[in-house]
Amino acid sequence: MTGPARRGDGAVADIDLRVRNEVYGRIAREARAPRVDELARELEVTEQDAAAALRRLHDAHALVLEEGEPPRVRMANPFSAVPTAHRVGARGRWWYANCAWDAFGVLAALGADGTVASSCPDCAEQIELEVEDARVRHAGAHVVHLLVPASRWWDDIVFT
Repeated sequence: MTGPARRGDGAVADIDLRVRNEVYGRIAREARAPRVDELARELEVTEQDAAAALRRLHDAHALVLEEGEPPRVRMANPFSAVPTAHRVGARGRWWYANCAWDAFGVLAALGADGTVASSCPDCAEQIELEVEDARVRHAGAHVVHLLVPASRWWDDIVFT
């Protein structure tokens, strides 16, 4: 991580790590990102401290915030905290992914078998793939096209 958490401020590094772990843990458990007030209550910090940690994590590309106040998590890669066309089913619930590629990352992050449901961006054909033991079962021919080169992803990560 870059930013203040790497400049030797142990208190900042500690709260940033705790906030990051809580965001990812909450998304994994509940398929939703926590609000600032929930982070503050769970971590026993002020809402201002929780919000500042989220902003530092955003600046360090550890997660992506929505525009506006209070800060709200939009992405905690590979998870999306907002609805997308890329859904992942596992353990009896559904998560959103930021893109088709990230959908596989959601299953990897969860350490779970599941279903990736998406659609072809060209023809809108529905695509549903079963993943078992980290392998796509009976996949047929599907292609993931990454329109933006990796070196440019953070130019506009939401579009990417």
